[in-house]
Amino acid sequence: MPGPPPFPPINPSRTPSGTPSGSAGAPTDFKIGDEFGTAKRNLPPPGIVVLCIAAVAVVIAVIAFQQRPKPQGGGSIDFVSAAEVPVPEGSPKVLLVAVTLTLHNTASKSLWIHTLKAGLVTGDDHSYEDEAASAVDLDRYFQAFPALKENSAPPLSPETKLAPGEMRKGTIMFSFATAKADFDRRKSLAVTIQPYDQPLPIVLK
Repeated sequence: MPGPPPFPPINPSRTPSGTPSGSAGAPTDFKIGDEFGTAKRNLPPPGIVVLCIAAVAVVIAVIAFQQRPKPQGGGSIDFVSAAEVPVPEGSPKVLLVAVTLTLHNTASKSLWIHTLKAGLVTGDDHSYEDEAASAVDLDRYFQAFPALKENSAPPLSPETKLAPGEMRKGTIMFSFATAKADFDRRKSLAVTIQPYDQPLPIVLK
């Protein structure tokens, strides 16, 4: 009866199954940061980043400046005359002021006047405001106070419409509770014209 088969010879150079070849148990030099990348490796130098951000900020600022709201027109105050209204002693002063101005519609669409107002700052820093008197009353004021008619023009009133590019000269009447002497020493007089459908008024000084 034959005996059991002989065992195969043992090869000492063979590594047992499951044990990596080479130096057994040596740690692997693996850095996850190198695997996925870092800001230092992937981003451009900081100087270039700063320049790019600055360039974008400049472009945005230029666009915002060009698209900012602007008044629809311009013009000038050409002549101002004033007359003090006689009032009983002790009553508040009443000063009529006729302002003759030129209004120019610089926009590509019609300018339609909504309101006309004036602001006065006297030499002693008192401020006064008033809305334009009705245009139909100007002749009556001119008759009572002829000085107001000097260098006057046709009345300019709310609801007046100017075509694109049109220039209009007109006179507006205001009333302030101050003496003529204080008005003559004024620091400023401004007329504010607010058109319909416009965010900014036209201010003439």
